[in-house]
Amino acid sequence: MYARALTWWTILRISLEERLVYRGDFAMGTILRFLPIVTQIFLWGAVFGAINQSQGGEASIRGYSYHDFIAYYLLTMLSRAFSSMPGLASGTAAQIRSGEIKKYLIQPIDMIGFMLASRVAHKIAYYSVAAIPFAIVYFICRGYFPGWPDAPTMCAFVASLLMGFILGYFLEMCLGLIGFWFLEVSSLLFVYMLFSFFLSGHMFPLDMLPAPFDTIVELLPLRYLAYFPAAVFLGKITGTRLVIGLLVEVAWIIFFVVLSRVMLNRGLKRYSGYGG
Repeated sequence: MYARALTWWTILRISLEERLVYRGDFAMGTILRFLPIVTQIFLWGAVFGAINQSQGGEASIRGYSYHDFIAYYLLTMLSRAFSSMPGLASGTAAQIRSGEIKKYLIQPIDMIGFMLASRVAHKIAYYSVAAIPFAIVYFICRGYFPGWPDAPTMCAFVASLLMGFILGYFLEMCLGLIGFWFLEVSSLLFVYMLFSFFLSGHMFPLDMLPAPFDTIVELLPLRYLAYFPAAVFLGKITGTRLVIGLLVEVAWIIFFVVLSRVMLNRGLKRYSGYGG
């Protein structure tokens, strides 16, 4: 047990050191990533300004005020920073297609566990460098937030971020493992990214959708990648709905963990080892 833990700690440490060396662009990339929020501030400022002028009062859209919208977009950027896995699915499929995956067959290292450790290292390296830009932007925009939530809500928010990372990893790993059955999965990944952008809530709050689309989207795992943590922080999901939401997210994580293992085991049985 100690030897196994030491092995995974070594993998994590080396992955972290590599990323801290060659990813010095984290801070600048984070600042540039926040630039589109300026457009959102002006856009929704104009929309709510027109509504307020016509109604003669403080307007809201489906329970979201102007400040709620800006806070929501800022929070979804944080959520997506946890749950996004750039290059994971395409990289996994490329390793299968090129034959690079053979290294996991001749070395005593679990592929899914190794890549998970690498992604954990990636996120640690990212946030250790990008924490200051995040703090600066959120401090400048602090007036858009209703304030800090209470302790239970804050714990649920942090838990949803961490589970969003795990869910995002295993979901994209399953997409990458489709490469065992199809040599080219780029079109499939493009379709997934397109749906993910809208159905994760990165574009707009999902509770603005009319029935029955809101119920359908609520059952999908994509909502936990951006919308759910932001809605929890803003107090849009509370009480029983919050508990049920967290339990459903846990269920989706278990589903994709099991599915990734099944796909890997069956994929390796049919893998022919062609490539470099």
